[in-house]
Amino acid sequence: MFQPPPPGSNMGPPPPGMNQQGIGQPGMSQPGMMGQQHMGQSHMGQPGMSQPGMGSMAPTGALPEMINTNVDYSIQIPKSMFRMTSSTIPAMANMVTTCKVPTGGILRPFTQPEEGDVDLIRPGAGGIVRCHRCRTYINPFVAWLDNGRKWRCNICAHVNETSSAYYCHLDANNQRKDKDIRPELCKGVVEWAAPPEYQVREPQPPAYFFVLDVSAAAVQSGMLASAAESIKQSLDELPGGDRTMVGFITFDASVHYYALAPNSTNAQMMVVGDLDELFIPAPADLLVFLKDSREAVDSLLDNLPTMFGNNTATASCLGPALKAAFTVMKAIGGKMSVFQCVMPNLGDGLLKPRENPKMMGTPDEVKLLRPGSTFYKDTGLEFSKHHISVDMYIFPHQYIDISSLAEMPRMTAGTMFSYVGFDSRRDGARFVSQLYRRLTQPTAFEAVLRIRCTKGMRITNFYGNFNIRGQDLLALPNCTPDSVFGFDLFHDAQSINTPFVTIQSALLYTTSDGERRIRVSTHALKTTSKTSEFLESVDAEAVTALLAKQAISVALKTNLDNARNKLQLACTEMIRSSKQGDMRTVSGYTVPTSQPSSDGDKSKAPENLDLMPIYTLGLMKNVAFRGGTDVNPDERITAHMKIHSMFIEDTLSFIHPRLFSIHDMNSQAGLPLNEDDDKDATQQTAGRNMILLPEGKSLSVESLSSQGIYYLDNGHDSFIWVGRASDAASNNALFGVDSLDNVNVSQVRDSHLNLTLR
Repeated sequence: MFQPPPPGSNMGPPPPGMNQQGIGQPGMSQPGMMGQQHMGQSHMGQPGMSQPGMGSMAPTGALPEMINTNVDYSIQIPKSMFRMTSSTIPAMANMVTTCKVPTGGILRPFTQPEEGDVDLIRPGAGGIVRCHRCRTYINPFVAWLDNGRKWRCNICAHVNETSSAYYCHLDANNQRKDKDIRPELCKGVVEWAAPPEYQVREPQPPAYFFVLDVSAAAVQSGMLASAAESIKQSLDELPGGDRTMVGFITFDASVHYYALAPNSTNAQMMVVGDLDELFIPAPADLLVFLKDSREAVDSLLDNLPTMFGNNTATASCLGPALKAAFTVMKAIGGKMSVFQCVMPNLGDGLLKPRENPKMMGTPDEVKLLRPGSTFYKDTGLEFSKHHISVDMYIFPHQYIDISSLAEMPRMTAGTMFSYVGFDSRRDGARFVSQLYRRLTQPTAFEAVLRIRCTKGMRITNFYGNFNIRGQDLLALPNCTPDSVFGFDLFHDAQSINTPFVTIQSALLYTTSDGERRIRVSTHALKTTSKTSEFLESVDAEAVTALLAKQAISVALKTNLDNARNKLQLACTEMIRSSKQGDMRTVSGYTVPTSQPSSDGDKSKAPENLDLMPIYTLGLMKNVAFRGGTDVNPDERITAHMKIHSMFIEDTLSFIHPRLFSIHDMNSQAGLPLNEDDDKDATQQTAGRNMILLPEGKSLSVESLSSQGIYYLDNGHDSFIWVGRASDAASNNALFGVDSLDNVNVSQVRDSHLNLTLR
């Protein structure tokens, strides 16, 4: 944790007549509005919006004084948290049109940087230093003027007075002398401990509420037992310690409440069968502190599978169960985990089968991908207002209308997991692991996110799971290290007269320990007027991830054909424009500055774009976008939800799986590399412990041999491809048999492997 130096310490006295003038004040707007009060529309800034004083840039002649020309571009947001589609930004809007490169970024605002912990700053007497006009947070890229008495905002160019408590002299490079000891001036990511004025109410304890389907399908598949087991394993690791609260509701044709009175040994079950007139029995004991009711909670989780072991109910009243859970949680907020096995068919939120094979593979298929009911979106919006996030775990054995159910996690910044044809022997370990991770990972509660950029640019079209307030404030009841958001970046002016563009995100949230904090991440990108320089800086992996999110939006607004056409057109035009060399504008037309040379160098695309065609092909063949009649609507929406929630590396694995040769793998494969070992450049490793992976293969039939055994992984599903002439010793080591010919594959699957025989 960083404590600022005392005012004026060894930095000389403050300049005469300097005063604080409200520096660091959060800028109250509408009292009582959570997040908007401090990060809302009037003070968190409208990136690139046309506001007084926020329009076109100052004339070029004013540039040296206007911005910081001494920029340290090594100060950046770590790539594990944030990646732009290019490391430079076109200085002119027509360059974007010419190059056809989608400009934007992918952000994971709450993940832990690989470089270590994020510095925590407790503001001094001057408070949190922010721009008076656009509310940008102080960062390494502002320009210091008048020997440090003033600073110019790198987002809106407004000149701010430096408070006496924050004043420091400048060095010969116009940089503050205390720059290296102030994290906010020398690091791309910092956290501020928010003063009391950044909160409307006292931080609430972290609450975890579980809504479980106990119908016959849930019991017979083993879902109920697996869920109870995983929840119990997670109890000791739930964030919040003694402040943690828990509650439970189960449902089938009726709603079942569980009173968990402090110091009791057993939970008391109360059944409400009237779905139209739901009421809350024993409201004081339905959401309780875990430490006070641990014995009753353990007893409930141990007994749940047997309590409903003979349940024959096939009905599901998910809608009323959600309303009941909301009534219990709304005063506090928190994380709700919902487990659903069958299509809701009773009470509010009932869904009707819409699956129509005749529509699949046609332009009308998009109707099946849109929600069939507004109930779950409307309910999700109400949950979001009360800071409740919903994670949904779906276990369908037939069509369940995931396109409608997915609106709950989408609107509440939650996540959706689907386990088709769930079998606890085959899928239980994966489900238990994923649920455990979601429950125990660090969580930001009551969060809001805003992203700003330098004037002349504009941020639009956010992608991910959130509810957007106004035009650019993302309401996130929960934010975790796995929360991913994409955005598009557009030119709001014909040209940018600055050497760099700044992107700054600010996440205001409550920790599980009850402290209000603001995580500020600031990134600077050079501007360029050369198309070749811009294209050479393109990050093909980030472009692919952003294109995937854009294509999902296109698919749901129009149809899948348009989404596939967008992907193909974006790739071909990007490659075509990269072969034309530098361009310039003459009388409104874009023309090459020089003709391609005879040796063909000018007509070759940059190496960084070599993989764009194969990534695009992978996207078009992925279940999220491919045509044909073999993709169930539930399966396609599940893929859409996955892509929306994926960071870049996960997206690439999902659309372009990794293939490993395991019949001839190194004896060290699967073990961590020793620090003393000389790492070969061709060796692939995984994780922070540098686990050595088997040899990777290209995704082509030429890579496969009938004598080999190969492992295919896309980050969600794994397959083992076994050649018919594979070695008996390898087969025995993996499967316990010398050959897979005439073997009952279902028995081998008990080892949690999906086998493909060739």
